[in-house]
This record gives sequence, C-alpha cells and structure tokens, in this order.
Amino acid sequence: MSFPSTNNNSQTSSSFWQEYHFFILLLAAIVIKQLPLVSIPFNWLESYFHEISHGIAALLTGGHVLRIQLFANGAGLCTTQGGISFIISFAGYAGATLWGWGIYKLSSSHQRAAQAFSVLILVLLLCSIVFWGRDLLTWFILAVLAVIFLLTIKLQKVHYLQRLMQLFGLLILLNSLSSPSYLLDGRHLGDGAALASMTFIPEIIWIIIWFVLALWALYSLYKTARKS
Repeated sequence: MSFPSTNNNSQTSSSFWQEYHFFILLLAAIVIKQLPLVSIPFNWLESYFHEISHGIAALLTGGHVLRIQLFANGAGLCTTQGGISFIISFAGYAGATLWGWGIYKLSSSHQRAAQAFSVLILVLLLCSIVFWGRDLLTWFILAVLAVIFLLTIKLQKVHYLQRLMQLFGLLILLNSLSSPSYLLDGRHLGDGAALASMTFIPEIIWIIIWFVLALWALYSLYKTARKS
C-alpha cells in the first residue's frame, strides 16, 4: 500500500497559494473591513496615509505641515501652510491609493523589501508623533499604528511579514475605493469641494477620478499577481 507523499501535498498547497493568493488576501481584507472592532486600526491606517500624503505634498511644493489630527471614527485633518493648494488637495485620496498599491507591490517583490518598507513606515509614524501630532487622541492612534508595524517587523519569519504587508496594502486600497464616496453628503466640504472651487470642475468628477485611480491600482495588482 502506498501513501501520498508529503512533498506532493506541500507542492500542491504552494501551487494553490501562488495561483490564488491575491484573491485569498483580497477576501480576507473584505472580511476584516466588515468586522466593527477589527477594522478600526485599518481605517486609521488609511486615514493616516491620506493625511500624510497631504503633508508630503505640502513639503514637496515648498509648504509646511502645521499639524496632523486623526479621529476615532477614521476621519483626519492635515493642516498645512504654503505650497501648491491644488496638489496638496488632490494628494490625499490619490496618495492613500499610491501607498496601498506601493505597499502591496513592494512587499510582493521580495521579503526583505517588505521588511524595509515596514521599517520605513514605522519611522514615518514616529516622526509624525514627534513633529506633527498635537493632541492626545492623535498621539494614541499613531502609537497604535506604530506598535502594529513594530510587531510585524519582529515576526521571526519574514515570509509572514510579506503576507501581512500585502494584506495591509489591500485594506488601504479598499478604504481608498470607499472613502471618496463620503464626500457625497451634500455639504460640499473636503478635498473634492476644495478642488472644485479651484478648478470649476464639479466635485463629483474628482470623486470619480479618485475612485477610478483606486480601482485601477487594484486591477494592476491583480494583473501582476496573475503573471507571477
């Protein structure tokens, strides 16, 4: 009597993961988003990348970041001075999409790249605490996010860190898909309204642009996963 080889089972499992890992991680991200308590830190994460993108845009265009505020409900605010207003306003949602796409893309390229990028984000969070946080709630939220990335860096198997970073990237992208829709509240407040007043292009157009960017980023990662 012969028994299936353990190596064959391992190879089959590895082949299944390689074929469907993008969908497995995407499904996990969708499930996490539906869990009220579990999803909270990831909502904070997307909000942080949204606000820090405003801040980076301000710095790159000659402005300054005065403060970053994060709120328990996932909202945020980045107060800047100077810089190019159009780029700063557009960078929030577009930047969060770019962060999500980049985290997944770089983490997929190499396990050490995932580790290096996780360290980079941790350093960015610590800098935000020191230089731009001004209130206890923001400090607390930034500290929670910093601890999450510190724990991921300390994972003994870099392979697990790679998968976690990919999951984080997809969670940020899913939030980037849904977040612009919150601007459709009839109040004409926020980045879309600011861009509309600057360009005379209706707010809904900017919302569609941000949604399409996030959708394209997600599709781009899917195409890359199919080729690997």
